[in-house]
Parts: sequence; structure tokens; C-alpha cells
Amino acid sequence: MEKSILECIKINKYFYDPVKIQVLKEVDISIKKSEFVSITGKSGCGKSTLLYILSTMDTDYEGKLLIDGVEMKGKKEQELASVRNEKIGFVFQFHYLLNEFSVIKNVMLPGLKLAKLSEKEVEANAYEKLKILGIESKALKKPNQLSGGQKQRVAIARALINNPIIIMGDEPTGNLDKKNSEIVFNIFKELAEVYHQSLLIVTHDNEFAARTHRIIEMEDGRVITPKA
Repeated sequence: MEKSILECIKINKYFYDPVKIQVLKEVDISIKKSEFVSITGKSGCGKSTLLYILSTMDTDYEGKLLIDGVEMKGKKEQELASVRNEKIGFVFQFHYLLNEFSVIKNVMLPGLKLAKLSEKEVEANAYEKLKILGIESKALKKPNQLSGGQKQRVAIARALINNPIIIMGDEPTGNLDKKNSEIVFNIFKELAEVYHQSLLIVTHDNEFAARTHRIIEMEDGRVITPKA
């Protein structure tokens, strides 16, 4: 049985605004290698709140979070930042590319920050990722010279640069038209099925979710579908 690369057990989360409200209730999730999983549910059901906890950006919760078999609770912020940079790739609704840098430099930034390889090696890796996504010809352009769909592909290449064990996406097609949403979906599918990349994507797009390997549906802070 393949081990889970990400697992959360009995996650509870409260907001205090100004009264105590429970926003996540006993959430259990398990993601395995090469799985392409979507999280769906109505607005306000806790999807994005859960993603922030799973990505280690929110540490104020009850329960256990294991990434690559290692418990995250109690780790210092510096250790969590290191986990985020090395083990998790992020793709958001907005691409957050820096217009002052070329496309390839944008992709390289997390690799340079990780500082495990030389700049030349990071650059070669970045070019390789752009090639996988079919936009290597745009490597020297600035992000503001690209279309919205191309920018999102650059953001995916950047998320892949440190060979993370999981890619997490928060509405990554939310800002794209149908054609570009389809391109991004096919990229994710290929990453999972050809490159054995695990993906966990929060989405409102039911068509997108229906074609992922598995849907985790949420309602009122609970997971209402089986965890695996």
C-alpha cells in the first residue's frame, strides 16, 4: 500500500470574530503519490481555510498534519518555511509573477531561494519545466508580454521548480477562460499521470473537479466524501 504523502487527522479550526465559531470539524484527508485530487464545496464551506492549514501557512488548529510522514505541529516558522519551499508548490488564482524579471527568472526564484543547486543548474531546471508546459519560447520575455493563460503556465513551472512532493492550487483556473482552463487542467493531468506529481486543487469549477482522480467534497467545515 502506497504511503500518504500528505495526511491530516481530526483537524479542527476556530475563528474568534468576536465569538468562537468552528470553521473546520474533524477533517481527515489523505493524499497519495501521483493523485490528482480536487476539493469542492460552496463558498464559505472551509475549502481555502483547510488549504492554508495543509500548506502549513496557518498553524493555529487542532489535530495532526503529516507531510511526507513528518508531523508539522510544533515546528518553528523557519522549519515550516523550509517545508513550504522544498515540499510544496503553490498555484493561485492570480499568478503573482514579477514583471521586473524575465519568465525564466520568475521560475528560478524558489530554486535560488532553496540554494541547493548552482544558479546554472536552477536555470537548466527552469527551462526544462517551461518545456514541459510548452512555453520555453517565452523564457526571455517579461510576464506582462504574455497572455493570462501563459502567465498561469509560468506560475505552474515556478511551482514545480524544486520538485515538490505536492502541488497545491487555490482556484488556479478561476481567472481563466474555458480554453485556458482546459489547458491548465490537461497540464495538471499530465503532471499526475506522466510525471507522478501529486496535486490538491481547491476549485469552484465542477467540470474541472469531475475529471480529477478524486473529489473531496466539503460542507459546513466537514468532509462529506470518504477520505480515500
